[in-house]
Amino acid sequence: MELDDHAEDLASDLGVDKEEVKSDLQNLVEYSVPVDEATQSLRRKYGDDSGGGGGTPSAKDIAEITPDDGNVTVTGVVLTAGERSIRYQGSDHVIVEGRLADETGVIDYTAWEDFGLEPGDAITAGNAGVREWDGEPELNLGESTSLSFQDDSLEVPYEIGGEAELADLRTGDRAVTIEVTVLECERKTIDGRDGETDILSGVFGDESGRLPFTNWDPAPEIEDGGAVRIENAYVQEFRGVPEVNVSEFSTVTELDREIEVGSDTSTMDVGDAVGTGGIYDVEVVGNLLAVRDGSGLIQRCPECYRVVQKGQCRTHGDVDGIDDLRVKAILDDGTGTVTVVLDDELTERVYGGTLDDALEQAREAMDQEVVADRIRERIVGREYRIRGHLSVDEYGANLDAETFEESDDDPAARASAFLEEVDA
Repeated sequence: MELDDHAEDLASDLGVDKEEVKSDLQNLVEYSVPVDEATQSLRRKYGDDSGGGGGTPSAKDIAEITPDDGNVTVTGVVLTAGERSIRYQGSDHVIVEGRLADETGVIDYTAWEDFGLEPGDAITAGNAGVREWDGEPELNLGESTSLSFQDDSLEVPYEIGGEAELADLRTGDRAVTIEVTVLECERKTIDGRDGETDILSGVFGDESGRLPFTNWDPAPEIEDGGAVRIENAYVQEFRGVPEVNVSEFSTVTELDREIEVGSDTSTMDVGDAVGTGGIYDVEVVGNLLAVRDGSGLIQRCPECYRVVQKGQCRTHGDVDGIDDLRVKAILDDGTGTVTVVLDDELTERVYGGTLDDALEQAREAMDQEVVADRIRERIVGREYRIRGHLSVDEYGANLDAETFEESDDDPAARASAFLEEVDA
């Protein structure tokens, strides 16, 4: 049902102006309040606590639920349940998020009221709202939901508790439990929603791989490094890749054993890597077709470190830029293309000199483009094996390189393998 239809039904039931109701409804929805909760809130506001809408919706299996369903009744087992604080209408609100399963499938849920949900609980949720989130249906459990706990246990073909390895985590996962080694950790002061606040950021690792993290309520167990168990973490996208978020509701425990960190990474075709929508640690092999403009000698803002153009930072305006080196190059393997970004250290290596050497060469030639031209001569047309962090957005795919090595693959052997795959 469209927002306009909800507003019309409310206005008719409550005997108030439709546009006024629609404006109130729009404000609530924009603050991430589910439509069913928003309509109930407006009924209370305008003096009608009846709830409207008739009886309890018919029961559905989880696999049958679609984003087009308005409200459903569903029975399942709580796989995960974790608290998180969000802010809407200027106030903090604690919600419970997790996953619910029956024998047909799994669905994410958000509980806007404290139902006392715990992993392993068998529940029936009547009049649960359904909304679309990232193209998939999500249940919303609120004041209008009648929730009951079942005495009989339900068997579901899914693991209860949220235990996961880093490689299995995806953007949007909630209430996950991981055991990791803290590989990198840095304390930062940021301008948060309540003013300046300290956070920890860095990289976690386990046998399956690595992922970046943010710890919003700095835990000494994380800052001290070593191996930790983290319960009730959630995963959000940051710069195009999944990032583990540890909140004040997470439980962090120091482990008395080591967590081995795998040294291997996924080697993928460029097309498949880009198709993931973003992956933190990946290796690709391809031919370097071109070095893009904005490579070689550049200048960065001393405040935010963004690249400046003609002395202008898009955030801080006129600045005295600081000199730096960078490469942005186009890599292609026949399945897709990606822009590979080399930092100053990798750029010095492919350039064959330091930043001071590059500045001297540019002064002698009275043209800073000679630095990029020299880099082009050295790397364009060659095949490289690159490991790094891939992000994908509306501007394309970018691979921030950690390693950049000329490939030692046998081109003839790779060509034969490709032809065999085509023939098959």
